[in-house]
Amino acid sequence: MTAQRFFPIAVITLLLLALANLMFGAVSLSVEEVWSGLYASSENHFTIYEYRLPRIFLAILVGAGLALSGALVQGVIRNPLASPDVLGVSHGAGLAAVCYMTFFSGASTRWLPEVALTGGILAALVLWYLCGARSSAIKLAITGVALAALWASCIDFLMLTKPLEINNALLWLTGSLWGRGWTQLQALLPWFALIPLALGLSKYLNLLDLGDDSAISLGARPPYLRLLALAIAVALTAACVSICGPIGFLGLVAPHLTRKLVGGRHQPLLPATMLTGACLLLAADLAARTLDPPIELPAGILTAIIGAPYFLWLLLRMK
Repeated sequence: MTAQRFFPIAVITLLLLALANLMFGAVSLSVEEVWSGLYASSENHFTIYEYRLPRIFLAILVGAGLALSGALVQGVIRNPLASPDVLGVSHGAGLAAVCYMTFFSGASTRWLPEVALTGGILAALVLWYLCGARSSAIKLAITGVALAALWASCIDFLMLTKPLEINNALLWLTGSLWGRGWTQLQALLPWFALIPLALGLSKYLNLLDLGDDSAISLGARPPYLRLLALAIAVALTAACVSICGPIGFLGLVAPHLTRKLVGGRHQPLLPATMLTGACLLLAADLAARTLDPPIELPAGILTAIIGAPYFLWLLLRMK
């Protein structure tokens, strides 16, 4: 499929999924009821405007942000199996959130996004301190995997030693859009000012695919390019995880699937990956709300159900 065909199809799919998210849930609504629910006088106003609409925008932004972060990490490390989780950012944010909810169980969850964001950034700084600005891609990947395992072990230790304070932590760690609204959307929006900068790196990421020597001969500076691309990926991942929790495999599956559809050139790949990630998370959230209403499953569980077999399939193909 060419990029010219992909973008119209992806945009139409995104709009249809958004409409389906407005219509279906614990209470199903018709198109007319959805339209009237946008007005304050309607009996469906709260369901549409205060509950479903902000979730749709959050799913689009978080899906696009995590997918773009995955594409940047894969472009820097030059490995299609890489994802933001490889850097340990998601696990660092998770550890900070679990510590906050465990040791300050009476504190307000209002500060949870800020705490998780701080944890994700600190995890990235630890990775940068251990590897340095001029580190090779393979060293970044190996160190990131080791740190991610360390943060995950710390989370498991806290949850085993503090079993009475982990209910909220368990819900957050599964990755969910439940209970999120306009406040969380406003907190997330400023971070997406980084997207134009990320898209501007497309040409240089193409040069990295040729190898460091070729990239240098063509005028690129690989160490600084890696640092900038990873910094953007870390910031977007930490911001998304701080709002919705760690949503597994989205940063891995979306870029790889999009690469199969539009090719490996980063100019079309990065925006196409954002559309794919947004569609995947919208579909996962729709399924989470409609599989067994009124019970709502975390969207992160559904993305893991899809992503884990896909990851195994990739491993088998690449062995």
